[in-house]
Amino acid sequence: MTSRATAAAALLAATAFATAMAGCSSTPPKKTEQAPVDPRAAGLAQGFGTMDRLVEAARKEGALNLVGVPRDWVNYGAVIDRFTGEYGLRVNVIEPGASSRREIDLAAAAKTADRTPDVFDVGVDVAVASAQRFAPYKVTAWQDIPDAVKDLKGLWYAGYGGYMSIGYDPRKVAAPARFADLLKPGYAVALPGDPLRTAAAFNAVMAASLQDGRPQAERGLALFGRLKKEGRLSLPSQANALVDWDYVNAAKAAQTAGDDKPAWKVVVPPDAALASYYVQAINKKAPHPAAARLWEEFLYSDEVQNLFLKGFARPARMEAMEMSGTLDRQAAAKLPAVPRTPVLLTIPQADEAKTYLKANWARTMG
Repeated sequence: MTSRATAAAALLAATAFATAMAGCSSTPPKKTEQAPVDPRAAGLAQGFGTMDRLVEAARKEGALNLVGVPRDWVNYGAVIDRFTGEYGLRVNVIEPGASSRREIDLAAAAKTADRTPDVFDVGVDVAVASAQRFAPYKVTAWQDIPDAVKDLKGLWYAGYGGYMSIGYDPRKVAAPARFADLLKPGYAVALPGDPLRTAAAFNAVMAASLQDGRPQAERGLALFGRLKKEGRLSLPSQANALVDWDYVNAAKAAQTAGDDKPAWKVVVPPDAALASYYVQAINKKAPHPAAARLWEEFLYSDEVQNLFLKGFARPARMEAMEMSGTLDRQAAAKLPAVPRTPVLLTIPQADEAKTYLKANWARTMG
């Protein structure tokens, strides 16, 4: 053996011996201790560290209370079933048909945990007015949600939205190109509720009020007041035209899309494209705080944002998902066509309009 080989062998043996001795004499390294879970934290990293720990904390709570989310609304049935199947939590839906305002009232009046919502699904105006009831939480996909439709502290943030539209029966009336066409003979028009109580009906009146992108509540009131006077303001079940969100009318149209003579079509008037979002918020007094946070993380995943899209709603992360290639393009192609520059009511505009309608709606409509 050469001197170089001998030296190398000796060095290798010495190294092995030193390593073995070090292993015998040293104490095992301590495991890194994880911070305790904080189920009411304002973010995943601060409260849980990882999704696995969030899931574990939510499963220990065992349940999630929702409110105001019917199964046939923007595909919520599929969303809820997927959540239950994925995480094994029991989902209780308190008063599925509750309006945004009613959701907040139910939470305020709740006296037991099973009647207390963990999360809310409400209109922007109600969210702004009720922000003191919400716990801040920024989902992992926070940056994908446009700044214009979220509270920068994380108290509320858009989940999905759409455009006010006109659904109509093409077998009975011609396709309306604008809201004023509803005044033509033959139309029996319906609103999706009372505009003084429901966000959809209020926005229907405000969409009809738009002129050159500017809302004026008296114009909308005048249109529906005239329909009422002429006896052509109808119930949704009896109407051949319904002013409602495009995802409601589009879902109805999809039921007859394959027929030779479809019974329902939908149009978003290009001169009056009013857009709005429903937002998510966590109840500050949520009985299942970890489950509430898991639900929000779940809603903003690619999978669930695409489930909303299949329910004809426009998910809050739609633009970001389109850029990243994760958007369901087939589902997106089925959405009603809309103009590039929609109108989003500001809070002052909405407040002014509500004050006007509160003072004049009942008197005009009789």
